[in-house]
Amino acid sequence: KLIHKKMITDSIKTNELANYRLSIAPMMDCTDRHFRILMRQITKKSLLYTEMIVAQALHYSKNRNKLLDFDEIEHPISIQLGGDNPKLLAEAAQMAEDWGYDEINLNIGCPSPRVKSGNFGACLMGKPKIVANCIEKMKKSCNIPITVKHRLGIDNLDSDDYLLKFVDTCSLAGADRFIIHARKAWLNGLNPKENRTIPPLQYERVQKLKNHRPELIIELNGGINTINDSIEALKVFDGAMVGRAAYSHPFLWTKIDSLIFGQKEKYLSRSKIIKRLIPFAQKHLENDGRLWQISRHILNLIENIPNAKILRQELSEKCQTQEADISILKKIAQQLEDAGQ
Repeated sequence: KLIHKKMITDSIKTNELANYRLSIAPMMDCTDRHFRILMRQITKKSLLYTEMIVAQALHYSKNRNKLLDFDEIEHPISIQLGGDNPKLLAEAAQMAEDWGYDEINLNIGCPSPRVKSGNFGACLMGKPKIVANCIEKMKKSCNIPITVKHRLGIDNLDSDDYLLKFVDTCSLAGADRFIIHARKAWLNGLNPKENRTIPPLQYERVQKLKNHRPELIIELNGGINTINDSIEALKVFDGAMVGRAAYSHPFLWTKIDSLIFGQKEKYLSRSKIIKRLIPFAQKHLENDGRLWQISRHILNLIENIPNAKILRQELSEKCQTQEADISILKKIAQQLEDAGQ
């Protein structure tokens, strides 16, 4: 009976994970809570991610609220953790569950020198046993899904056999979903930006992995720049993850819920999106926040329309002042509405 109950529970979790057909990738200095609230005006269904939070930082932090807090509107939301210490990651996983996150993602894909010096991120692809130990401890400490975001390989550890063994090791340890950036990473010689563009995309290798392990939930990441790209990816994979294209051009993704999730289409204008952000901006200001922390994300919303450059400049200049208040957002929203935007 216990085994049968576990099978039913695992099946429910799998179905829930499969519903995350499209997600917005974790990006440092981009996917903070303000950007996530902006994206939640655009898509109610896509899975949103936090920036990477280092487990060690959570352990020693005297202000965990600042690292962990999010608004209820952000659900479904995944917290991305970085680290290589199973005990600290298990502790962080428990915190994340207690805080109300929907899932936890382990970062095995970031190739930055700072992350490498901390012995986590992409370099951990070379240490699958450590990764497995971390996943096992995290699984034991909480009851929400544990997922892994990783590359095709690193440096000379780049064969299909190695990738399959790495994924198998993580799967046996309990990983619930694999988000695969379809590029290898060079830990030496390329900076993080170059590692996002110079190593070639190899979707066929991720597809080969999916063919070998059809029972695993595998999500494709890398080079997905449009909703049509996402739709094509979903013909083969269980999910699609979009990164810089969503951050740099958020308005192009307003039809996600209708085209990807089958929801009834509702027309969204730029002015309406900004108006919906005003209550959150007001609350942020009341908590001693700065308007620019929100408005910097709105800039990318204003593109490919008449006078976009002027409006962006006005928003940028006025929102960076100490006394900036929501009247600026109201004015910009009204200007956009008057222009039919």
